[in-house]
Amino acid sequence: MRVSFFWDLLCFIYMNETSEDRTMLLPALLAILEGWLPAFSQSRSGRRAMMQALGGLMALGRRTLSRSLWALGRQQQDWSADYRLHARAQWNPQALFRPVIEQGLPFCKGPFVVVAMDDTRLRKTGRKILSAFYQRDPLSPKFRFNLMWGLRFFHVSLLLPLYRTWEQAAPRSVPIRFVEVPALKRPRRKAAPEDWSAYRRAVKHHNLSQQGVRVIRELRGSLDQAGGGARVLLAVGDGSFCNRTLFRIELDRTQVLARARKDIRLCYRAAAPSRSFYSAEKFTPELVRQNEDVAWETAAIFHGGQCRQVRFKQVPDVYWQTGGRKRPLRLLVVAPIPYAGGNGRKKYYRDAAYLLTTDNSASAEALLQAYFDRWQIEVNHREMKDTLGVGQAQVRNCHSVSRQPALAVAAYSALLLAGVRVFGPDRGSAFPELPKWRRKANRPSCLDLVTVLRSELTESNADLSALVHPLSWPLLGKAAAA
Repeated sequence: MRVSFFWDLLCFIYMNETSEDRTMLLPALLAILEGWLPAFSQSRSGRRAMMQALGGLMALGRRTLSRSLWALGRQQQDWSADYRLHARAQWNPQALFRPVIEQGLPFCKGPFVVVAMDDTRLRKTGRKILSAFYQRDPLSPKFRFNLMWGLRFFHVSLLLPLYRTWEQAAPRSVPIRFVEVPALKRPRRKAAPEDWSAYRRAVKHHNLSQQGVRVIRELRGSLDQAGGGARVLLAVGDGSFCNRTLFRIELDRTQVLARARKDIRLCYRAAAPSRSFYSAEKFTPELVRQNEDVAWETAAIFHGGQCRQVRFKQVPDVYWQTGGRKRPLRLLVVAPIPYAGGNGRKKYYRDAAYLLTTDNSASAEALLQAYFDRWQIEVNHREMKDTLGVGQAQVRNCHSVSRQPALAVAAYSALLLAGVRVFGPDRGSAFPELPKWRRKANRPSCLDLVTVLRSELTESNADLSALVHPLSWPLLGKAAAA
C-alpha cells in the first residue's frame, strides 16, 4: 500500500500548476491538509490522516471508515492501520485546526476575533463505548424531555465576517476546536459517602463550563502563535455559558458574551457613603426592557443577507452578585423583532434577547453583530452531522471515539476555508446549477463544495496515478452500497 500518494499528488499539482488550477478546490484543500503533518510524530501517520479526510469527504452514504477506504479504492487492502491511527498513534486532534486558524485569521476583520462556542451531541448505539452516557435529547419537545445515548463534544468555530470583505456576503464559520466532554460516572446508589463526596468535588472541575475555560485559554495561545497576539478574542455562547465559571475568571485579552436569562438579579454598585459594595436595589433584564426611562438605541446589523436596523438598550457597569461577583458587566437588551405571518395576517414577534458581556468599552454594534453571527455554528452542526456524517464511524476505543470525529470536523473545516479562498462567498460557474426549488441560494453549501471536489477528483485531466486506484463515480457508488 502506498500511504504517501497525497505527497506525490501535492508535488505533481505544485509542479504543474497553471492559472486554471489556482481556481480549483482540490489544490487549496490539499494545501491546508498538508498543515496537518507537524501534528504527527511520523509522517506516514499524517499522510494516512490526510487520506482518511479526503475519503470521508468523497464517500457516499454513511461515513464509516470502511466506506471512506472503499471510496479511495482500498477495499482489498489491509485496513487495520487506519483504525490504529486513532487508537494507538501519538497525536493531538486539536492540532489539526492550526492551519485553519492561520489561514482564516486574515478574514477576521473588525475589532474582535470572534469565536462561537456550543456543545453538541453525537448519537451512538454501542454499549461498550466507555465515554458514552445518557443525556438530554435536544430534539425532544419542550413539555417532555427525552434521553439519548451518545457522546458530548465542545465545539468552537471561528466566525469569518465576509461581509467586511465582500459586500452583501453572508458570514461563514469554520470549526477550530472539537473536544469530547464526557460526563463523570456516578457512584452506585449504595456507595460510601466518601465516594459521593469525591464525585461532587470532581464534577465541579470536569464539567462543560470548566472545559470551555480550558479550551478558550488554549485557543488564546493558538491565536498568538498565528500572529493575532494584538487582537482581542471574543467568545460568544448561548445561555448555558452564562454562569459564574465563565464570568468570574479573568481571561487574558479575552472577552465573553453570552445570552442571559430574563430573570437574573442584577444591581449597581452601592453609592457612597454606604459600606456595602452591592446596591440593595435589584433589577432584572426584563425590567430593563420594560423601563421607559432607559432609551432605545438603534444599530445597523448585517443579518439575513442585508443590513438591518436593530433596536436595543444597554446598561453598563452592572453587577451580578451570584455570577460575576465584583466584576463589572454590561447588559444588552435586544428588542423583539417583528416578522410577517403571510397572507395579510398580523405580525408576530420573536422573543427579546438579553445579553451579558464582560466588555464595557467596545461598541454595542460590534457586540450585537457578533451575537447575530453566532447562529452560523448551528449551520456547522447540521452540515457535520447530516452531510458528512460526523459520529457515524464505528469505533469504540477510548482514544478513537474522540479523535475520529475531531479529524472529520477538521476536514470539514478545511473544506469550508478552501472554498472561501478559491471561490469567495458566492456560487460561481464551477458549481452545478441549482434545482428549481433553490433559486435563492447564493452561498455554496458544504454539499456544493463536496460535489465540486468529487467532480475534480473524478473528471480532472490531472495525472492521479499516485492514487491506489483511479477514482470514478461507479467506485463511489459501490462504496455507498457496501
